[in-house]
Amino acid sequence: MATKKEIVKELTKSYWMEIETVMNYIANSVNLDGVRAEEIKKSLAADIAEEITHAQTLAKRIKEIDGLVPGSMEFKAQQKYLQPNNDTTDVASVIEGVIEAENGAIAQYNKIIKLCDGIDYVTQDLVIGLLAQEESHMIEFRGFLKEYKK
Repeated sequence: MATKKEIVKELTKSYWMEIETVMNYIANSVNLDGVRAEEIKKSLAADIAEEITHAQTLAKRIKEIDGLVPGSMEFKAQQKYLQPNNDTTDVASVIEGVIEAENGAIAQYNKIIKLCDGIDYVTQDLVIGLLAQEESHMIEFRGFLKEYKK
């Protein structure tokens, strides 16, 4: 049976994943060049606000269940796949990076959902909502990738 401490640990991991995704989405939504990049840039820019809201939602829940939301000194970057590319017209690699980030968030949220089952229904319900949004993002970017990987 999961403890509150274990749930807070996994929520904190998700919080950092969302924060890092925001940083990389900002960079990629600004750095991409070219006509074909415009739709991706717009989509990333729109997703930034949603990802920030996810981080805020996770932070609030961490505090509600007696955890402490960490500050920036505890941050450790993980998303090598979403780093800005020197080739600013390589839209496909950005799309693939977004899909990988979304898949990571989906896996992490599924882990939390299972961890909370029968123990913390409020956190479980909250994370199910976040999972639905991440799945929607992933499906959108898989659709974008079809155009680039014919």
